[in-house]
Amino acid sequence: MADVVRGQVAYPEAPMPAKLVQGSDADDVSVYIAKCAGNANCGVTAANATPAAPVTTTSATSSGGGGGGSSTAEGKQVFASAGCGGCHTLKDAGATGNVGPNLDQLKPSESRVAHQVEVGGGPMPAFKGQLSDAQIKAVAAYVSSVAGK
Repeated sequence: MADVVRGQVAYPEAPMPAKLVQGSDADDVSVYIAKCAGNANCGVTAANATPAAPVTTTSATSSGGGGGGSSTAEGKQVFASAGCGGCHTLKDAGATGNVGPNLDQLKPSESRVAHQVEVGGGPMPAFKGQLSDAQIKAVAAYVSSVAGK
């Protein structure tokens, strides 16, 4: 099973985002998935000793002085660049992933999104160390403000 998952990580097809994890991190994810597939109480926890290269974003700046527009734009950009749409459905982002929860139906709070992005859970990887605190805050504010709308 781990070899099958590792192959899917190395040669992803939609909705799996490319280069989500690489090297020994990809090996660890493959083993984790193999051990926990179909077992919600497997007890295996993921640990990432060396953070992956951070996802970079370009901060949008508001030229019209409007409040929150650039934050929403940055959050939407982080959602896209981090590959969130490969797993989650979010209408505003044009995302139709069906691996993770449908965010439009879930309508999570900003704090819940931030927590999940930071520590992951289930098949979702942790993004702390890959995304800056500001990026996590931006994507959490974006998702919580547009989910279900």
